[in-house]
Amino acid sequence: MSIKEDIVNYRPFNIQEEKDKRIILQFLEEHDDAFFRSNELGHMTASAWVVNKDRTKVLMAYHKIYDSWAWLGGHCDGDEDCLAVALKEVREEAGVKSVVPVSRDIFSLEILSVDSHYKRGNYVPTHLHLNVTYLLEADENEELFVKEDENSGVAWFEKDEAIARSNEKWFKENIYKKLNQKLKELYEDN
Repeated sequence: MSIKEDIVNYRPFNIQEEKDKRIILQFLEEHDDAFFRSNELGHMTASAWVVNKDRTKVLMAYHKIYDSWAWLGGHCDGDEDCLAVALKEVREEAGVKSVVPVSRDIFSLEILSVDSHYKRGNYVPTHLHLNVTYLLEADENEELFVKEDENSGVAWFEKDEAIARSNEKWFKENIYKKLNQKLKELYEDN
């Protein structure tokens, strides 16, 4: 199945996901270059909510650009296998080798605004990340490492502490709380 089909089949969790799903699908229809950063209006990204085996902790990185603890993920850069992108980004950003999907299904959808910034000396204009999130699991005892060109720290936090550690109010209130709520409803209430 293609990522477009996965998104079509995805059942939104709330109104934010419902509206973002519609816009992401429209964007994919209208932009042949939706998976490339060369589309400066917006492009597809993949993120991971990485939990430990007991689902009590979340793996976060301290991202230099955002000056905040945040989830792991990155640009698709032409790869339409968003799950593969999310797995690759976790391995690259945190050094985790044992990361696996809890499910191959999409865990969350969101459109994220990215303020203009400089990356590696180049100006990047304000744009959108049309994001697909996956729930991944990793061994919390595995050694972590910092990817110095992107982050300055990688650590496991209790689920609520992970939210508290973020400096990005919108992410805390609208994304990270939602991800923890979905985790609880899908995997802890059963």
